[in-house]
Amino acid sequence: MEDVKQLKIWKTIALISLSLLIALGGLYLAKFSKNTQDIATTTPEASIEPQVSETPMPEEEISYLSLWTEDAPARVALEDFMKKITDENASTFVPMENRIAVFDLDGTLFCETDPVYFDHMLFMHRVLEDPDYKDKATPFQLEVADKVQHFIDTGEYLPGLDDEHGQGVASAFAGMTVKEFTAYINDFKSQPAPGYNNMKRGDAFYLPMLEIIDFLQANGFKVYIVSGTDRFIVRGIADGLSFLDIPNNQIIGSDELLVSREQGDTIGLDYTYNGEDDLILAGQFLLKNLKMNKVTVIAQEIGIQPILSFGNSTGDSSMANYVIHNNPYPSLAFMLCCDDTVRENGNVEKAQKMFDLCAENGWIPVSMKNDWTTIYGDEVTRKQAN
Repeated sequence: MEDVKQLKIWKTIALISLSLLIALGGLYLAKFSKNTQDIATTTPEASIEPQVSETPMPEEEISYLSLWTEDAPARVALEDFMKKITDENASTFVPMENRIAVFDLDGTLFCETDPVYFDHMLFMHRVLEDPDYKDKATPFQLEVADKVQHFIDTGEYLPGLDDEHGQGVASAFAGMTVKEFTAYINDFKSQPAPGYNNMKRGDAFYLPMLEIIDFLQANGFKVYIVSGTDRFIVRGIADGLSFLDIPNNQIIGSDELLVSREQGDTIGLDYTYNGEDDLILAGQFLLKNLKMNKVTVIAQEIGIQPILSFGNSTGDSSMANYVIHNNPYPSLAFMLCCDDTVRENGNVEKAQKMFDLCAENGWIPVSMKNDWTTIYGDEVTRKQAN
């Protein structure tokens, strides 16, 4: 029994010793592994590995409306509006698919007074100056040109000129493909702006309004241009502009008829497109997209009631009212007031009428004079400031 007892003692001592050896070995291996890692971090290969922080660096806040004065009522209203509609926990939250904004073009995004609308000046150039066309101008086109010149000289827009000018444009460019028409517009917009220094016709965008578009798109808005100018002319103006990220299918304007070059007088219901035809301008004006027509075309082509509207004239009144009335979501309408006569060809009397209309209708006015720190950029100046 004594031998058995001593054997058990020796076994216990042996087990304890083995356990100690294993523990010491583990400590040594851990230290060796750490040293190996420390050495590895000093090698060139390890030093180029990116250091990932568990806590991401906060993104720098972007000031989208930097060209607006801080206390501009329109800026304050829009920023407050954006906070309300993007707060998922608020009753004022608006889903992404309903964040639709509509913008007029002339006088809202783009200069309309150099000396008059871009599309009117394009028409005048075609029938009076273009060496390849002016000798072909029809009596009707020349009569329309006289009325446009009367508008330039007196500021009076004669009754019926909207439709007459639309038909004049359609007929003056009949037979062109859309691609050829776009190229013609690009050539015209590359001309110097007649009333400004250091600006081309196609660069006459209001920089603070471009900031608005960027601000809206950054917050999930789909932006549409809904203009009284011919749809293809607006697309031509926007063609190739890196600072205006609005695709053609979000550009709506006045309409003219397109046909196949081979179609002739055959109506569309009786003609089959063969895949090799060219689509050309048919020379027939269809619709002037102003006033109530803007509401109709928004309902037809967009199919969702917008929650923001931006315009500048009574031609945009219906669009503004459509946006702010009977809307299931929060909505606002803004109207530009052309009260800057130094940096822009403003009209104080016309601007005051729009300020008054804003007060009457619940629209938010934008003072080009007081709300914007620049219009076209500081390098652009009027040739004859008042």
